This record gives sequence, structure tokens and C-alpha cells, in this order.
Amino acid sequence: MVYRPFRSLGRFALAACAVSLGVASLGAQTAPSTTAPLGPNPSRIDVFTGYSYFGAHGQDKPVGIQYSSIDEGAIGSGAYYFSKYVGGEINFVAHPDGNNDGLYSASAGPIFRAPMQNFTLFAHGLAGGAKLVGPNSSTATPNYHNPYTWGPTLTVGGGMDYDLPFFNNRFSLRLFEADYRYVHVDFGPASFGVTGGRANLSGVDLSTGIVTHFGHIIPPPPVTYACVVAPTTIFPGDPVTATGTASNLDPKKTATYTWTSDGGTITGTSNVANIDTKTLSAGTFTVKGHVTEGNKPGQMADCSAQFTVKAFEPPTIGCSANPSTVNPGDSSTITASGVSPQNRPLTYSYSSTAGSVSGSTSTATLSTTGVAPGTITVTCNVVDDKGQTASQMTTVTVAAPPAPPAPKTTSLCSVSFDRDAKRPTRVDNEAKACLDDVALNLQRTPDAKLALVGNAASTEKMAPKKAAERAVNTKAYLVKEKGVDGSRISVYTGTQDAKSVATTLIPTGATMDSTGTTAVDESAVTAPEPKKKKHHKK
Repeated sequence: MVYRPFRSLGRFALAACAVSLGVASLGAQTAPSTTAPLGPNPSRIDVFTGYSYFGAHGQDKPVGIQYSSIDEGAIGSGAYYFSKYVGGEINFVAHPDGNNDGLYSASAGPIFRAPMQNFTLFAHGLAGGAKLVGPNSSTATPNYHNPYTWGPTLTVGGGMDYDLPFFNNRFSLRLFEADYRYVHVDFGPASFGVTGGRANLSGVDLSTGIVTHFGHIIPPPPVTYACVVAPTTIFPGDPVTATGTASNLDPKKTATYTWTSDGGTITGTSNVANIDTKTLSAGTFTVKGHVTEGNKPGQMADCSAQFTVKAFEPPTIGCSANPSTVNPGDSSTITASGVSPQNRPLTYSYSSTAGSVSGSTSTATLSTTGVAPGTITVTCNVVDDKGQTASQMTTVTVAAPPAPPAPKTTSLCSVSFDRDAKRPTRVDNEAKACLDDVALNLQRTPDAKLALVGNAASTEKMAPKKAAERAVNTKAYLVKEKGVDGSRISVYTGTQDAKSVATTLIPTGATMDSTGTTAVDESAVTAPEPKKKKHHKK
């Protein structure tokens, strides 16, 4: 026979189980989080062990012996949470024999919790079986009592846990757990040593102890991995470094890194690896990284990055000459400025269209010995160790030798006509001495010419005529007395206020400044005949 209290509590337990299973199924359909939880992340499993006190209230009927409270007891429970708030619990309680009774129970049912910062409130409703003994009576039947007998039990209650700041909040202190318990046991008919009857026992379980937490409702976000290479564009042989950045690693675990590459040789056992590219040709290559801290999903991740190898670029060269214009036989310094984009070793050479170039470094010397005036083209050449070449030209001008200085006229002696007042245009002996010297100069420079400029004093009558006669008379002496070719001598009149004839030697190519002079018409002026020398008889 089942009593109404038992039936009411049974319906409550079944309803609580149904609600918990529904909430659990909804929680199972929620997609797992990929980021760290905000706020408290409660545990998935809680295991509680501790002390329990059972305050019994009830008696064995129809005998009427009252049960006593049991001060000694142990409790253990395990709760699995389907979500942050709802789970299922299995509960074990042991209250060994007290003064006149003993109780052991095993129950299961839903549990509800409200996690807060450092504290957790919970409530549960459990149903199960209880093994009850007694009661004993020290007055009525001291040696008669009921043996341990199983019966149904219902438990409803709750409590509060405080998170301990040790071992990453692995443990909590259960400040209290207060449960109302109902137990029904049918001991059967009385017999020898057995009182029999039924026990409808109600009471309160008060417990405290330690809660151990396992797992989390919100799993840790999966490990992610990103990697980069530097530099991303290189030439063969340049070093490449790959660096991986992992997120959401468990600091309590040791991560393992591995690397692979479809080009070059990659080495590295940490999140940094080095790639040897000496043997690579031009192209794009992929580096892959892998990090793991376990074999479960979310505990490993991969990444990849690419780098490009460029073909070697040929060198470039500049070419210059200093000086760029030289005299025949002089030299010029040739400077070649070669540049390799990859800093490859360079070798220089030179050639020229004339002359000779010596040198095999970045400077050389152009010699123009024996080179005619004109332009010489010099070619600067450079080649790197990969056989790639470059050339550049410059020019050097060999200048023509400077022209000789233009010949200049030379003023010779001046012939004076002041000494003979009666014959003012006559060439006297002193004048002849001057003219003899003039004749010698003409002999030394047979291609030179002579200009004679006659002058007259401003006080003379018919001064222009006298000036012309003086010039003509002077020429006549040189031609007739000294044998000078008359075609080499030109006569002029000048403006100088003097009774004189100026003599000017005019080399080939020179031009006399004729400013202020007038050419004499020699046909209009008669030169005196030279006197014949007298011969004395012996």
C-alpha cells in the first residue's frame, strides 16, 4: 500500500526529470562556442564528498518505536550538467547504526544550479532506494529490531558552494547542503526478534564537504594557427623565415610544432622555422605549419603561407671618362659603376675604337698615344658570376693640336731726314746704316715683305710730296743698292709730324695695320739715280 505523500513526491520527481531532460536536449543542439566564455564557465561534472547529519522524524508502526537522529554519516554525489544550469545527479548517503537505527540510500534525479562569481547555488530533487534498520527500543524490546530493509526514498533540497582559489578553481567548499528526505520501508509481519511493521520516516539531511570539478560546460575554443613568411619575395639563396602564431593554447600543455615546404629545405621545431632557398628556381612556394597539444578535435590547427623566388636580375653599369677631352698622347681615366641587384660578384672589361685601354677593375686608363684628333668610343663591360652581362659606352675627344700663333709685324729702325736741309728727301749715309740692317732682315726672312711709311713735318712746304719722295727714295736704295726685290716693298705716306720713314717687317700671314697711311703712286714720284762711283787713275 502506497501513501499519498509518497505518490505526490514521486510525481514531482518525475516532472523534474522530464524538465531536466528537455533542457539538456536543447543545450545539446546549441553550436559549440569558438571563443573563450564570458563570465563564469561552470564545470561539466561535480563530485561531492563530505559529512552528513540525518535528523530523523518518524516511528515504526504499529509498534510505535520512535527513530533517533544519526550524528555520524557520509555523503557522496556525482552531478553531470547538460547545460550551465541543469544536470542530473546520483547521490549516495551512509548513516551507520545510531542509537536505534541506521540508514543507507542511493538516489538520482535532476539538479539545478545558479553559478555566480565565486559562489554557486543549487537545488535538486532525487528519487531512489533506502536501506533502513531498526528501530531498537531499550525499554520494550531491547533485543528485538527490524533488519536492514529496502524501501523507496525521495529527497528535495539545495545548498551553496564556495569556489576555492586553488588549482585553477578545481575545488569548492560546500558551505551547506540541506535536504528534506522521506523514506518508506515495509518491514513485514513481526516475528521472533523482529518487530515488523512499516516506517514512514521523514527528516533533514545536513551536509558539508568538498566538491571537485571536472571539465567545463563551454569547451575551450579550438586552437587556431596563423603563419607568415618574411620576406615574401626573394632571390635564390636568400634566407626565408616562417613564423607561426597559435591562439587558444592550453598553458598547462606543451604544444608541438612541425613544418613542411614544397620548395627548399625547412628546419624548425618551434613556432619559427628557417627555409634554405639555395637550390630553388624562380616560382611560388608554400610553407605549411602544424601545431598540436593533443589528439582531440580542437587541439590542433594548420596554417600556410607563400613566398616567391625571383630569377636573378642582370647587372647594370654606368660608364664615364675624365677628362672627356684630351690632347694627342694624353690619357683619360675611365670609370665603370656596375651594380648587381642581388649583390653578385662582378668582373669588368673594356674596349675602345682607338688607342688602348688598360685595367680590369672599376677604373681603367685610356691611352691616346699615336691617335689622330677625333672621337674615341670606349665600352665598359661587366659580367656577374651567373654569366649575366651589361655594357655602357662613353666617348673621349682627342683635340687637334693648337694652331701656331699668328705672325705679327715688326717695327724696324726709323730713317731720319733731318740732317740735310738742302736735300730733305735724300737718303744720307746714316740712313743707309739703318737700311742696311733692314736689308739683312729681309734676307733672313725671304718670304717677308717690307712696308715703308714716309712722313713730313707740318712746317714743310708740299709736305705730302716730300713724304712720298722719302718713302720712294728709301725703297730705291734697298732695291738698287742692296738688291732687294722691289715687289717685296710697299710704300706709303703717314700722318706722323716728322721728317722720317718708318720701316715695318711683315712676315707671311701677318697684316700691317694701315690706319692713317696712304699708298704712294710710285709712277708719279721719281727716285734719284744713284751716283756712279769715280775710278781714280793710278
